[in-house]
Amino acid sequence: MQTPGRVFWITGLSAAGKTSIGSALASHLRASGCPVVFLDGDTLRAVSNDLGYSAENRRSAAMRNGMLCRMLAQQGFDIVCSTISLFHDVQRWNRQNIPRYHEIFVRVPLEELRRRDTKGVYTAPSDGQAANIVGVDIPAETPEAPDLILDNDSSLKPEEAVRLILERAAGLESQHSSANHSVVRFGTKAETLERLAPLLRSAAILPQVRFTVADWHGDQQGVLKRISAAPWAPETLIVRSSAKSEDSSSESQAGKFTSVAGVEGVAAISPAIERVIASYEGNDCQQDQVFVQPMLNDVAIAGVAVTREPSGGGPYFVLNYDDNSGRADVVTSGAAGQLKTFICLKSRQDRIPGHLVPILGLLRELESLLDCDAIDVEFAVDKHGALYLLQVRPLANRQPLTDAEATSAAATEIAQKVALLTKPHPYLHGNRSVYGVMPDWNPAEIVGLKPRPLALSLYRELITDSIWAYQRDNYGYKNLRSFPLLVSLHGLPYIDVRVSFNSFIPRDMKPDLAERLVNYYIERLVAQPTLHDKVEFEIIFSCYTLDLPERLLALSKHGFSRDDISDITGLLRNLTNKIINNEDGLWVHDREKVDQLVDRLPQIRDASIDKISRVYWLLEDCKRYGTLPFAGLARAGFIANQFLNSLVATGVLDRAGHAAFMSDLETVGSQIGRDFAGLTKDEFLGRYGHLRPGTYDILSPRYDEAPDLYFDWSNRRKHHSSAPHFLLSVSQLRLIERLLKEHGIEHDILSLIHFIKGGIEGREYAKFVFTRSLSDALSLVKQIGEENGLSTEDCSFLDINDVRALYSESGSVPARLKASVAEGKRRYNLTRRIVLPPLISSPDDAFAFHLPSIHPNFITKQCVTAPVSTIDDSPEELKDTILFVPSADPGFDWIFSRGIAGFVTQFGGVNSHMAIRANELAMPAVIGAGETLFGHWKRADKICLDCGNQQVQVVS
Repeated sequence: MQTPGRVFWITGLSAAGKTSIGSALASHLRASGCPVVFLDGDTLRAVSNDLGYSAENRRSAAMRNGMLCRMLAQQGFDIVCSTISLFHDVQRWNRQNIPRYHEIFVRVPLEELRRRDTKGVYTAPSDGQAANIVGVDIPAETPEAPDLILDNDSSLKPEEAVRLILERAAGLESQHSSANHSVVRFGTKAETLERLAPLLRSAAILPQVRFTVADWHGDQQGVLKRISAAPWAPETLIVRSSAKSEDSSSESQAGKFTSVAGVEGVAAISPAIERVIASYEGNDCQQDQVFVQPMLNDVAIAGVAVTREPSGGGPYFVLNYDDNSGRADVVTSGAAGQLKTFICLKSRQDRIPGHLVPILGLLRELESLLDCDAIDVEFAVDKHGALYLLQVRPLANRQPLTDAEATSAAATEIAQKVALLTKPHPYLHGNRSVYGVMPDWNPAEIVGLKPRPLALSLYRELITDSIWAYQRDNYGYKNLRSFPLLVSLHGLPYIDVRVSFNSFIPRDMKPDLAERLVNYYIERLVAQPTLHDKVEFEIIFSCYTLDLPERLLALSKHGFSRDDISDITGLLRNLTNKIINNEDGLWVHDREKVDQLVDRLPQIRDASIDKISRVYWLLEDCKRYGTLPFAGLARAGFIANQFLNSLVATGVLDRAGHAAFMSDLETVGSQIGRDFAGLTKDEFLGRYGHLRPGTYDILSPRYDEAPDLYFDWSNRRKHHSSAPHFLLSVSQLRLIERLLKEHGIEHDILSLIHFIKGGIEGREYAKFVFTRSLSDALSLVKQIGEENGLSTEDCSFLDINDVRALYSESGSVPARLKASVAEGKRRYNLTRRIVLPPLISSPDDAFAFHLPSIHPNFITKQCVTAPVSTIDDSPEELKDTILFVPSADPGFDWIFSRGIAGFVTQFGGVNSHMAIRANELAMPAVIGAGETLFGHWKRADKICLDCGNQQVQVVS
């Protein structure tokens, strides 16, 4: 049976303010995650349009309103009903027949109502007929025992009225719950389930036999007799842990203790119980519990749900579930399977898929029964549709949620912004847009999903506001210099994919063809969202490669003619020939420009100018001589990788040859390993000390700020790569020469190899150089903050534009900085609560979504089985482990000095820095596992990383 919702019956005379108060209350309840129906007296007349306005007709209409409220509340909705309905018999019926009825009387003197009256409600008809106005010629039967009286003079604001209503309602519900013993206290895992079992209506709880360790040690036969006496004892059983320290409000210790499933027969019960008790590992565990239940069979859906978003604490339902394996423990065991994750803003439960509605109903009922809005629930649904509660615990270390309404409002504003930005634009091709965290300059990898204001503003300033577009234009693509690539959705960075796709259109392409091509790209991404981190490899055609003609055949299935494909082929060939030219190609000049930044950096760093001026000019030089050429070299590096991959696709190289080429590259990443072994500590830090694991993050220490944290200086053995050197046979040379001529590539073999090598190496070098200017600027910002009373933490909330403005404006430096920090903190407090999908294709995605499945990038063909470690572990503990790293940023190069066996990144593409490093070192790696897989694999103790079979297996 569904737990009924509350009914807030807001009554009073016309113009008393019932609608304003009711609307505010309904909005607040929605933002808090309650399913709400708002009924206003004016709109309710549609239910009673067969009735007039006489006293009896009004009484009948009011009774209908009460019945409607009861019916809707029985479905689990909270009802806010703003209605006059001033009849004692209606009020009495409501109180007797609506279980969670709250009556609020909005009291305003008639003289004040007449003064407010703008509709002429209280003006008597000129013909002397009855006005049929309650309080005028129809007596108003003031509520006999309202739960709350609101005197609504001009000083009462709707939000204050809402506060008073909810406080009073909470008090009444608490009294009622105490009287009926319906508020359940958390206990141990088994105790909580036992207390909930007689009260829960939306799901079933399996029966149990519970006992303590002391019970078992004192009378094993007695415990076994109790188990055997249970009517379900002959079934397959599960023996579960229920320790005192498990599932508490401060720590869950989830997965720490053993549970034994699939126990069959009396002889198997004792060993299973002993295994559970052995996992408690303590001499003081006598009061810890064990409980036995029947195993749940024929599982259709099983998973874990929480009623707050775990990382930010926002007001979301998060369901992580498996509907494929038939097991009840896939999610909790850490096995990947085909897991699905659904996230829904609590205030927008209208977006819940039908098969998940009962599960969210269970979450709402549990929140009510436990009087807790932050719980962690394990559930299962059998093949007959029956829902079972397997476990419920409070979310550990939960914080009070004070901004649910602000989060809901922000989601609405995001949806509105997406709707506006996705409309057709006169200067863009494509009928619509989508927004992603990984396509094109993927912000998820570089600054993270929820960067602090300083990191985000720096990334926009140095890359995505305009620099990116200048180089696309320079390299022969469509001019988009006025379009920012990144949009900030309440602080969450997203790439405008339509803008990105337009920027890969060759400049001379006919508008009609460009329009159709961009629409094709967008629709393909929407149809295959798992490709959102691989768009330039799997969806768009941005350069010419030896396998391009074959790949372009896909367009013929989508309405593109032979002439269209021929035009695309010719434009991309011309563009690519110009870019890869080794004499006057832009990539050559960009490589030279980076060297100018090397020369200019000391002039600014050592200049006798103030720190704010130095920050300003470090960033200006960084843009002009660093990120601008880097953007060009990144394009050249991508084309180089594509060309190298096409040599594999056309059979010129095999995978071993590709690996040999990558291992022969002279990148900064390969050099850092040799230098770590060969240079002194001071020499090494002088060259690489500016690197940070978070390039744009002021909170991420530089190598030279925490050298012993990153590196083991006592173990600096030279790394000897086992990969063979790259050599081309005579037959391969001849084949490449023939292919270049056939495809119209205006370069010889040596020139092509020089470009591929130079493009990949140049990209890595340019990033290494420009990050020195950026890192020095961050260090100066930190010093400026300290001089003005700001901590490093405070500085992370600055907007870099406020710092830069101090260079060209007069005024109080401390005041400007502190105002920027205050605003940044205010905004970031909301940012961290908001949850959005990695790909937004509809405004409704701001409210509810399934996380798309991800196909990670497996690097090398190696296979390794090793314990799991994370970046938060002590560096000394990383040796011979598989390390989990948040992103593929070059600042994480230090991990290779720690003897790791392999690594997994949450974000990053196949062309990222860490992918190149893994190839160079012949080290197994998974790049860009995505949120779901990354989280589940990281929770395991040991995994097998089988890159050859593109598979990750949880070992333990």
